[in-house]
Amino acid sequence: MTAAKPKRRRARPPGALILIAGCFAASALLRVTDPSGSLARAAASIGDEDGPAVEAPAQCEMVDDPTGLLATLRERERQLDARAAEIADRERLLDVAEAKFKEQLEALRTAEEKLAATLAVADEAAEADVERLVKVYESMKPKDASKIFETMDITFAAGFLARMRQEAAARILGGMSAERAYAVSAVIAGRNASVPRE
Repeated sequence: MTAAKPKRRRARPPGALILIAGCFAASALLRVTDPSGSLARAAASIGDEDGPAVEAPAQCEMVDDPTGLLATLRERERQLDARAAEIADRERLLDVAEAKFKEQLEALRTAEEKLAATLAVADEAAEADVERLVKVYESMKPKDASKIFETMDITFAAGFLARMRQEAAARILGGMSAERAYAVSAVIAGRNASVPRE
């Protein structure tokens, strides 16, 4: 029996290597025949006809006159500084006016307190004078006092008689004329007419 001979593999042609080599050759040929790359750009534009258009990146606009812009900014800064100085001046004036107002208000309060004290002293002095006069009229002879009360203003006479002791007031009223005594009595009674009873 003879041994079987192993089968020999058939050599395949190197197709993949040939394909890659062909691509490199075509690329080199394309570069030699179209050094500016216009064919490649045309092919790329044909492939992108259905897609969205690609916009070129926006470029920053250059200022034509940078010195003018700087001058405008400086003028604006000057205006803001002037406005701030004006506001500061107004605040100072308001502070001065407020201080003067407080000073005048304090002076007015002090004057008011002094006036109230003076009026209180004057009222006390007037009250003391009236009390002294009441005692003088009470100590006078009723006939002489009645003559004085006849010439007095009715309201004034009623004020004195209302402060006197009853006996002295009765004697003076008795020495006055009937009309005068009635008028004085009516004034004294009218002072208490508006006083609540309950």
